[in-house]
Formats: sequence, C-alpha cells, structure tokens
Amino acid sequence: MSNQKHKLLQTWRWYGPNDPVSLQDVRQAGASGIVSALHHIPHGEVWPVEDILERKAIIEAAGLTWSVVESVPVHEAIKTRRPNAEHYLQNYNQSLRNLAQCGIKTICYNFMPVLDWTRTQLDLEMPNGAKALYFNWTDLAIFDLFIFKREGAEADYTPQIAAKAKTKFETMSQAELDDLRINVLMGIPNEKEIELEALRASIDEYKAIGHDGLRANLTWFLEGIAETCTELGIKMTIHPDDPPYPILGLPRVASTKEDLVSILRSVDQAFNGICYCTGSLGPGDKNNLVEIFEAVKERVYFLHLRNVTKDEEGNFYEADHLGGDVNMYEVMKVVTAENAKRTAPIPFRPDHGHQMLDDLNKVTNPGYSAIGRLRGLAELRGLELGVTGNY
Repeated sequence: MSNQKHKLLQTWRWYGPNDPVSLQDVRQAGASGIVSALHHIPHGEVWPVEDILERKAIIEAAGLTWSVVESVPVHEAIKTRRPNAEHYLQNYNQSLRNLAQCGIKTICYNFMPVLDWTRTQLDLEMPNGAKALYFNWTDLAIFDLFIFKREGAEADYTPQIAAKAKTKFETMSQAELDDLRINVLMGIPNEKEIELEALRASIDEYKAIGHDGLRANLTWFLEGIAETCTELGIKMTIHPDDPPYPILGLPRVASTKEDLVSILRSVDQAFNGICYCTGSLGPGDKNNLVEIFEAVKERVYFLHLRNVTKDEEGNFYEADHLGGDVNMYEVMKVVTAENAKRTAPIPFRPDHGHQMLDDLNKVTNPGYSAIGRLRGLAELRGLELGVTGNY
C-alpha cells in the first residue's frame, strides 16, 4: 500500500441535523470529512463556541471529521463597507477565533453581492430522467426585464436574447413566472428568499460601489482578518462567483484567473487562499481551468469538483462530474500533482449532483441530493486513483 497522505481528502457538504442526507449516508458514500456551517446563526452574528462544539460532536459521533467550514457568511455591511462594517468585521474575527479554538481552521467564504449563486431552473430533465441545475440567459432576461423590471437592464442583454425573452414571456403562465422568480432568488439552500425590493435597494447600493469599490472592500476585509488568521493558523478560501460574470447589474470580483491572482496579491499572505471550484469557473468563456489552477495552486486550500455543459449562447447545466466541458482528467492531474507536495491532503468535495434514482421522489436541497453526489464522489475517487496509481 502506498503513502496514504498523498490522497486528496474526500469530504461532503452537510447542512446539519435538518439535512435530508444523514451522516450515516455520508459514511456509506465513502467520505471521511464533513463540510458544514451553522446556518441557524443569523448572518453577521458571532458563532458561539457552544454551538460549534455541538455540531462538531454530532459529526464526530458519526465517525467523521468536521474538515471545512462552508461558509462563514460575509455580511453585506462588510461587502458594501457601510458605516457599521467595523462591527461586523469584529464579529467575523470572533467567529474565526471561536472556530480555531475548536480546532477548525479551513474556512470557505464568498464575496458575491446579495445572491450566493444564481440558476434559472432547479430541475432541468436530462435524457436519462435525472434532474440538474440550469442557468439560461433568456430566462434570466425574463426575470430581469419583466418581473424585476430593473432600470437599464436592456443594456445587459444582446438584442437576440432580449427578443427571445419577450416572446417567451408572453407565453408564460403566472405560476411559471412565480417559479422563475423563486429560482433566481434562491441564493443558497436553507437561506430565505430575498425580496424584490431588498434586491432593488442592494443593486442601487452596488451601482455606486462598482467593481473597483467591491474589490477594495474585499481587500479591506482580508486586511481586517489577517492578524487573527495568521496568529491562529486559519486558512481562508474565497469561492469564485457563480456564475462567473456580472448579472442583474451586480459587480463580480472573483470570476477569472486575473481576479483570483489579484485577490492573492492584494493581501499577499499565506492565510489568503482560494476555493478552486471547477463548476463556478467552468461557465466563463475565457476560463482555462488548468491554467487557473496553475496560477493559484500554492494557495488552493479547498476544492469543489463538478462539471458544466455550455451552449453557444452561454447557457449551461450542471453535467455529470466526468461528462461536461470541464476536462476533469486534466484538472485531476494538476490537482493531484500539487497535493503530492503537501504535508496535509487538500480537501475536495463532489460539488452538487443530479437528482436521480430514489432521490427523484424525495424533497432535497437543490444540487445536494445524496445519490448524485455519491456517483460524483465515486467517479472522482476512481479518477484520482487512475491518475496517480495511489492505492
């Protein structure tokens, strides 16, 4: 048997005791690490040590380890640097200290304005009957132009997409329009849908901040946690924008190789790292996944491995883990080469999965049903073995 330390750490996102997927299910899938967060703590509030230890104990009682926190959400006051931002920065530092005190030191976060991810459909049917998450520009334009009615939105769409959106909108029922609105505003599982008026106010706020302002606010945030992270050995991993381009007039700062390199240089310290997510970077027109990894690899502390299939309009659905436009074989080669240099393995998770088999009859968190991720983890595990020969 060859050296186990060089294998990637297999992890699984678990939403806590209310997750329809149990920790026993996770063990049966073959993962040993858990990626979790305290979703019951309101954004911006301090995570109490007691709550962290309670979650940790539940995970460890099932024979698993809490490997990564995803996410400690960054409050909108920090992203927009409102007058009360310092208060939320102090809270964030305290949450980090509390997590480190409990032995949990790899943290994932994002700096996306308002919405943590955006899809227009959560149940696109594949030819085999499985269901996938889907992003469609025409449907987003319908939401933006005719449901949300954002000022100046027309400028963000090609005439062809705008025309298709108008034609389709005129055929849609109220129920279909309601579904589209709910899907776009979903954000992340277990989080409350954002109201249209709150979104409108946020978009106005970000219009004034712009791309450069948001980037400056991210630097301010990283500088504000640098001392805590360095002192306690915490690794922060920023999750790329999903999808990796501006939508609904909101700026993006973590969508391309240039963005990620710039983030690392802005506060050039070891704590400041990347969550390398192939599914979020994948839809970007100019994003070469291997090139991006090579540019930032020394600071990649967490991996999300999933796939997407795009069409000529830039619409995309989440494909089988080994079946989309992301060349997962080439990705796995560079990822495992970097992992072999590490003293501790890089954690990865099979990010998202199709709703399939028995899960089609269950209520599941979008993208987070058990069987689709079980398949993805098995495929990625096999691919790693094939690439490295490391039994």
